[in-house]
Amino acid sequence: MPDSQTQSPRNVPIAGVLGWPIAHSRSPRLHGYWLRKYGIQGHYIPVPVLPEHLAEVLRAMPRMGFVGANVTIPHKESVLALADVVTDRAALIGAANTLIFRPDGKIHADNTDGYGFIANIRQHAPDWIPDVGPAALIGAGGAARAVVASLLESGVTELRIANRTRIRAEQIRAEFGAKVVVYDWAQAGNMLEDAVTVVNATSMGMDGKPPLRIPMDALSPETLVTDLVYTPLMTPFLQEAQARGCQIVDGLGMLLHQAAPGFERWFGHRPEVDDDLRRAVLE
Repeated sequence: MPDSQTQSPRNVPIAGVLGWPIAHSRSPRLHGYWLRKYGIQGHYIPVPVLPEHLAEVLRAMPRMGFVGANVTIPHKESVLALADVVTDRAALIGAANTLIFRPDGKIHADNTDGYGFIANIRQHAPDWIPDVGPAALIGAGGAARAVVASLLESGVTELRIANRTRIRAEQIRAEFGAKVVVYDWAQAGNMLEDAVTVVNATSMGMDGKPPLRIPMDALSPETLVTDLVYTPLMTPFLQEAQARGCQIVDGLGMLLHQAAPGFERWFGHRPEVDDDLRRAVLE
């Protein structure tokens, strides 16, 4: 039985997710499910924060009983400058998605997106071996940087990347080193050839956005293809990869797994990511 159950009502831990807008976030449903499942006294709430109010809100939250928070768009980069302690991986990625408000009042910033990305693949494709061939990454935004860091840490020896604005991909290569190989956007289809892992880290294919249109003829059935988009779960990109015989992994599991380390730090229990959780979040 978790320690949190024995806390007095005045000491019930509160966590939340900071963003603008924030009404669409599935994080309250996700953490709320875990709180109920494990019988933990605690609350997790959406916290809409305009960018100009972020510093003021962050400093007030620990005094309001918050033990931590998740951070989403547009604050993931801004919080690094406001945190007292920044983990190496958050600094490398240039963004934080998980904050811990320490008893001494200091704000600790971390990034668990890369952990969530790899944990999702390992859960749904346990035979995946990242270091037997190149990885190909489409997109060079904030989410892509977390994917780059996690793939290189997993042993990928060559990471190909293409982005509509080439300079953003070049910046990633400059920061992450020679294992990153930049392709022109017009050549994005070519970088899929002999790739073991292919990742869409753009928002293309998301509900309300145009589909990702790159040639996928070079995909082989041995390729693992994953998409960070999870609305819809089966994006056109994943549909085509599946039709070509590839193993596919949807993006929802990354959201679920990235949440687990924060929940454990805030509420004192390591949660399980399973099919029941997926169903609860998708309701």
